[in-house]
Amino acid sequence: MKAIIAVPVFLVVVIVDFITKAVAVATMVTAGAARPVIGDWVRFALVYNPGAAFGLHLGPYSRWLFMALTVVALFVLWRLYRSATDDEVPKVLAVALVASGAVGNVIDRMRSELGVVDFIDVGVGAHRWPTFNVADMAVSTGAILLAWVLWQEERRAEALQAQQQAEQKASSSTTGAS
Repeated sequence: MKAIIAVPVFLVVVIVDFITKAVAVATMVTAGAARPVIGDWVRFALVYNPGAAFGLHLGPYSRWLFMALTVVALFVLWRLYRSATDDEVPKVLAVALVASGAVGNVIDRMRSELGVVDFIDVGVGAHRWPTFNVADMAVSTGAILLAWVLWQEERRAEALQAQQQAEQKASSSTTGAS
């Protein structure tokens, strides 16, 4: 059941990310020539990011280090997916989004030494968010959703534990009173 959600989400994100990056590379000039999409708020500007999110760069081995970290992250995500039950739709969706975004960006790292293709530029005037792509949106959305899901799981577990302790206390006080 959970594969009905995870597989299509994963495939759509990876394919849309791949296509949009290919279009960006084929139609845009490199080095910041921005094309307005929605005024100055949303622009397309081709940027190659040799590092990770928000331009994090760790020297000449960044490419390989981030590919290795992606493999580790995908392993963790696979375990989360496997542990999810069929009724944990938000968790499955979150894992599929993060995994598909990670795969989309690692494909870029493997294909080109220039780095990951970023092309969506959002901001006002000189105040810009770091340029990003579809895979980045999937990772960010999925990570926020996953954090929320895990927080909710923790809250439910704490509430259940408190309820069990209260029942146990009530049970032992009635047993001791007899």
